[in-house]
Amino acid sequence: EKRILSSLAPPTSSAASAPPNTSQYPPLSDWEAPSFTRAAQFRVGATLVLFLFAACSNLALLASVWCGRGRRLASHLRPLMLSLASADLMMTFVVMPLDAVWNVTVQWYGGNVLCKLLCFLKLFAMHASAFILVVISLDRQHAILHPLDALSAHRRNRRMLLLAWTLSLLLASPQLFIFRAIRVEGADFTQCATHGSFSRHWQETVYNMFHFTTLYVVPLLVMSCCYSRILLHIHQQHLRDKAGESYLRRSGTDIIPKARMKTLKMTVVIVLSFVVCWTPYYLLGIWYWFQPEMLRITPEYIHHALFVFGNLNTCCDPVIYGFYTPSFRADLAACCRRTTSDASPRSLDRLSARQGPHSGESDPATNNQAGD
Repeated sequence: EKRILSSLAPPTSSAASAPPNTSQYPPLSDWEAPSFTRAAQFRVGATLVLFLFAACSNLALLASVWCGRGRRLASHLRPLMLSLASADLMMTFVVMPLDAVWNVTVQWYGGNVLCKLLCFLKLFAMHASAFILVVISLDRQHAILHPLDALSAHRRNRRMLLLAWTLSLLLASPQLFIFRAIRVEGADFTQCATHGSFSRHWQETVYNMFHFTTLYVVPLLVMSCCYSRILLHIHQQHLRDKAGESYLRRSGTDIIPKARMKTLKMTVVIVLSFVVCWTPYYLLGIWYWFQPEMLRITPEYIHHALFVFGNLNTCCDPVIYGFYTPSFRADLAACCRRTTSDASPRSLDRLSARQGPHSGESDPATNNQAGD
């Protein structure tokens, strides 16, 4: 079936093909209304599964760092993890539901204001997620290269986080002006699209390439530079250690403190998951921007699968954090024990038997559990 696939478009384009409006905007040639195909159904099902997992895991991460054992994190690391979880939750509650519902309805039913707002929030969430990874990389670089400058880390990270969120807001703001709800004359079809906002095709290509650069290329270059400098520093320290020039060795063959090395490993894996998950989708976007006709050649399920794979990154961050952070695992275990105990009829019977009507005493096991 011949159709223009919205979902294959890059992140800044519409989620479905744009219909022509002969009264206000130039018509599109050879256009057919899209439909809810089998590949799109797979995309919606997979997105819903990722949504449930990402929502639960990122909310658990946010709760752990905000009010659980994660509060023990260093003061300069805690805002970074809170911001990362917040950005992932924006991706979870904005990008995923918007994509799933839009693929089901095919056309746009939300009106012009909601069209502009949701497209803005989508790009804002994607920029915030990428830029916060850049801030984390810069923080790790400074921690390894300048270990004695830890006192200023909290203030420096807050400034970088403020800059990251502000840049995300500014870079996503053009979406409020270029997207609009467009209705087809003579057909009952409305779409949220950029059609008519650019007078030439190359202008839209430049716009998309600009956001590809800010969303992927620049963050990837900065993160690569940071971790390359870290690896070079560790290598030089190792060489000096072997030559007998290191007099500040911590223990055994440690070049940097074990806790700092563990945090470094965690952030490296988080950055790698971002690169692995989103690279195929962005490469597909480049191909689409310069050769739009490839949509009729490439199987539809490839485009859907690559977008779902990119969203998998939102689920990876809490899993990686939990793997490297025992306090997060302890919070999850305590939550599961509390939930199981509260839901167990036997525990309620024991509580009723031990707590008489006049005793005024509660079950000590319950008290101990509440204090965990």
